[in-house]
Amino acid sequence: MRTLIVNIGTVATGDSQAPLADADSILIEDGRIAAVGRALNGDAAAAGHIDQLIDAKGTTAIPGLIDSHAHPVFGDFTPRQQTLNFIESGLHGGVTTVISAGEVHLPGRPKDVVGLKALAIVAAKSYANVRPAGVKVRAGAPILEVGLEEHDFAEMAAAGVTLIGEIGLGSVKTGEQAAPMVAWAKQHGMTVTFHTGGPSIAGSNPIAADAVLEARPHIVGHVNGGTTAMSDADIERVVDTDMAIEIVHCGNGRAALHALRAAQAVNGLDRVIIGNDAPSGTGVVPLGILRVMAHLASLGGIDPALAVAFATGNTARVHGLDVGVLAPGRAADIALVDAPTGSAASSALEALSIGDLPGVSMVLIDGEVRIGRSRNTPPATRAAELVGGGPVPGGH
Repeated sequence: MRTLIVNIGTVATGDSQAPLADADSILIEDGRIAAVGRALNGDAAAAGHIDQLIDAKGTTAIPGLIDSHAHPVFGDFTPRQQTLNFIESGLHGGVTTVISAGEVHLPGRPKDVVGLKALAIVAAKSYANVRPAGVKVRAGAPILEVGLEEHDFAEMAAAGVTLIGEIGLGSVKTGEQAAPMVAWAKQHGMTVTFHTGGPSIAGSNPIAADAVLEARPHIVGHVNGGTTAMSDADIERVVDTDMAIEIVHCGNGRAALHALRAAQAVNGLDRVIIGNDAPSGTGVVPLGILRVMAHLASLGGIDPALAVAFATGNTARVHGLDVGVLAPGRAADIALVDAPTGSAASSALEALSIGDLPGVSMVLIDGEVRIGRSRNTPPATRAAELVGGGPVPGGH
């Protein structure tokens, strides 16, 4: 299957080192990006048949967004908010990959060693077998409890568990308790997130910088709080490391900007990633990733193409994913976005820079068109078109 997207206004690559590409077209072959460049329609036609042609109508191409911090349970239902199809709803916000920070909202979540391992393994295998609305969900993120030993991490890793849920939501809450477990997790190829800030659910714990610095996870979870943030001084301490710095929608907006400035001061913007931290008490937030991007670009003064990288390529690098960057060889998860109707902006990136949410015009996952105009974002000024194809599902 060969798909060609033409008439792209701007390509925001998701690569923080080269956030814009000199390109107006993208060629996709068998679900992966084959080429990004100019006038590929001539080259592609010469190389063979095009099965699907998409006219981007001058919209901006960005990688499908990655939600670095979600709390799924099973399928597309959240017990926390009693809501169906929250993952599908996020697709309408441009999110094509969701990463679990722990399946904490399962009613009666087991906290014994056998039970927590079983939950992680089942969640990992379940989401490996199902993609709600086509969205890729990486799940099975155990919440660490006192009593876990090295062989438990080996067992989970052998069964396909690649994540550790945010440390601090269980009985493991100090750096001394967490450090050996983080080392075991890293040894077995797992990506580790540490909760920071005040408690977020019953039974969780406030976590400050000392515990994180002693344990050295891969990701400083919701550095701006989930919802209550650490002190500014503690934020600065964890930012001045080599760990990924996660900013979430369901957190403290002022602390988000402080963390951003701290990351700029230590040349650490390539470590900034974006998550929702939902479903949570704040709710289900389909446009949360777009909102954080607009917040950081408009109030934090970040180049909007770099804000795109925070929500795509930076997260993909931390988790070792083949998505998140518009480059040959990567999975063809692509969102075509534009300034919303009525905005003072003339493009999606300009909209982010003034605080408007871009309108999602079309989303592809593995090269397959999943939706047209989003039902959740404001209407995109321009709508990408599947040339010669049938109607594309969407909302506007």
